[in-house]
Amino acid sequence: MSRVAAGRRGRRRGGNSATARPSARQTNYSQLDNPFPPVKAISDDQVEALHNTSLRVLEELGIKVLLPKARDIYQQAGARVEGEMVYIGRELVEEALRSAPKTIHLRGGIEKRDIHLQPGRMAMQCAGGCPNATDLVRGRRPGSKRDFDELLLMCQHYDVLNFIPPIVEPQDVATHERHYTWMDSQLTLTDKVPFVFSRGRPQVMDCFAMMRIARGLSEAEFKQTTVCYTVINTNSPRQIDIPMGQGLIDFAEHGQMSIITPFTLMGAMAPITPAGAMTLSHAETLAGLVLTQLVNPGAPVCYGTFTSNVDMKSGSPALGTPEQFKANLIAGQLARYVGLPWRSASGSAAAVADVQAAHETQMGTWGTVLAGANVVMHAAGWLESGLSVSYEKFITDVEMLQIMAEVFTPTGGTEADLAFEAIKEVEPGGHFFACAHTMERFETAFYEPIVYDWCNYGTWVERGEQTATERATGIWQAIVAAGAQVTMDGERQAHMDAFVAKRKAEGGAEPES
Repeated sequence: MSRVAAGRRGRRRGGNSATARPSARQTNYSQLDNPFPPVKAISDDQVEALHNTSLRVLEELGIKVLLPKARDIYQQAGARVEGEMVYIGRELVEEALRSAPKTIHLRGGIEKRDIHLQPGRMAMQCAGGCPNATDLVRGRRPGSKRDFDELLLMCQHYDVLNFIPPIVEPQDVATHERHYTWMDSQLTLTDKVPFVFSRGRPQVMDCFAMMRIARGLSEAEFKQTTVCYTVINTNSPRQIDIPMGQGLIDFAEHGQMSIITPFTLMGAMAPITPAGAMTLSHAETLAGLVLTQLVNPGAPVCYGTFTSNVDMKSGSPALGTPEQFKANLIAGQLARYVGLPWRSASGSAAAVADVQAAHETQMGTWGTVLAGANVVMHAAGWLESGLSVSYEKFITDVEMLQIMAEVFTPTGGTEADLAFEAIKEVEPGGHFFACAHTMERFETAFYEPIVYDWCNYGTWVERGEQTATERATGIWQAIVAAGAQVTMDGERQAHMDAFVAKRKAEGGAEPES
């Protein structure tokens, strides 16, 4: 076996691993409760001022809405429409905030995979929206079905990744059939909450039909049970395009969750200050929220934000920056001000899985934690500001996320934890390795890493001098080699296969723009 491929095998939490002896230590990574009080970047008065400025943006400056149906919905509710510009009064925003749910329950394929978006609860995701995949064995390449399937196996393997993002797109599948492949892989290789692209009503309806079959739901039950989600990216500044507008309508009509997320880069698509960028982002999110609640009051909507800055020398996105950290804190304050569950993001702008990539992702992720985010996207594997997903970085980032999850667990303070008897047992100048207190607990006392190596230099050399990134290769290879860990009911699988075959015979569905 090569030096790169001989990495240590990984362990996951909360299930049997096909690649290693499961750890005796058990932590509930599927339901993470954030113990840290949210940190403020601005005062409460400034939050209120920012919110009111965003309302002024919607009232006085308006937002461009390219979908005629969406403009009609706004207009019928009392918004002023002039051409493609929609001017939304604050009363419509206030009504939408009253009807939007304050908590959201997403149902997974099994109960363990259910996600509860509520104050203090966090759900993590790996990289999403990447056109390319990269690893140390095969190099950087356009994303394929094989890449998507392999990354789904990796996502399924680790409980700390709570639901499925649009990891990488299978570009070797024709666009009019890609959504069938996309959904089939998610529904057969994982039991976590899946993602659906908003690329026009025909594709969305196909995906909804596949979801109903896979989960055994009637149309009526589907509309009452949130089992999938989409991400709606506004075209900052101040524009909602046709597929995004249609997606807001489709998901609201069918009771599925929209994460409304402006991608606002300070100095480029948004004002150069964190507060100014968040004023624009907040306005765009509220505009999308209003549309969903006009379509279906009570439709599940997650407040979304992804705000960072650009490198003013090149115009390229920068991530893990102090400005992104501050923007996340402000976003958390705004989400709590309007009372909605909210999504933030981590990520990295580095070109490869190096120390810069690790630092940027960790800095960004800690920003989301201290901001009190409910959903953290791009927390594992994201490189090049989303242009690629790295298999090795996926593994090393999961290590970081699992350590965070362990930090979230309560610290014991019982009489046994205080260890008076252990201190009594060990003589001054002695050690605690063999005392009764240690022997009772040593197998479960500490987090056991999946890729970190704590040996000394000599032992590290004897083991092949592998870096953490190189060790990660062997870990993902073992996960992929183990294959699928879930099985769909045979009758449902046959029904879904028949539906897909019929739709393909009818010509499939091209994305709409």
